[in-house]
Amino acid sequence: MKVGTDGVLLGAWANVEQSARILDVGTGSGLLALMLAQRQHRAAIDAIEIEENAYRQACENVLKSPWSNRIRVFHTSLQEFAPAEQYDLIVSNPPFFSQSLHNPNVQKRTARHNDSLLPAELIHHARRLLASNGKLAVIYPLHEAQLFCKVAQESGLHLRRITHVIPSVGKKPKRSLVELQSVPCGVEERELCIEKETRHSYTEEYMSLTQDFYLNF
Repeated sequence: MKVGTDGVLLGAWANVEQSARILDVGTGSGLLALMLAQRQHRAAIDAIEIEENAYRQACENVLKSPWSNRIRVFHTSLQEFAPAEQYDLIVSNPPFFSQSLHNPNVQKRTARHNDSLLPAELIHHARRLLASNGKLAVIYPLHEAQLFCKVAQESGLHLRRITHVIPSVGKKPKRSLVELQSVPCGVEERELCIEKETRHSYTEEYMSLTQDFYLNF
């Protein structure tokens, strides 16, 4: 469970403006925390990870980065995390394979399945940890994103932005990038296509969004 397109998309898409304190939930290798540190030079970033090997790798990656003085990594669950201050932005590339067979590998199972972090729990604890004008940004498969937004609305978080991600021209959306906040607002809904008709030939919109994080396309 290393660097994947979902994580890169979320790290590039999340709105980091006016975010002095950021939390990355389920940081894995530390990808989102590192991307957001690169994008928002004034932010202090906390990253939490429940799986021990992933936690250790995130610590190693952060220490080797130029932003190690602004990122703290904690070996804990979201349910047990109790920081002294609230956050302007919470991001998560959460586990979502609730209906599929469990992977026998414990590390991959923790990363892929939502047993350890149900959507309702993520929303509940995000509300607990967000500042009054804070935002929650996640990425889910299309159907799960719709259910996630419904649960969020019932819990007092309101949809602010949603971008449906299309894998290639002519295909249907597979993922949705979702931004929620506690204050009701108008909704910005868009689509983003990753590839053109030819595989590994990327659209201008995708390259513009992610160009700061790839050595080449």
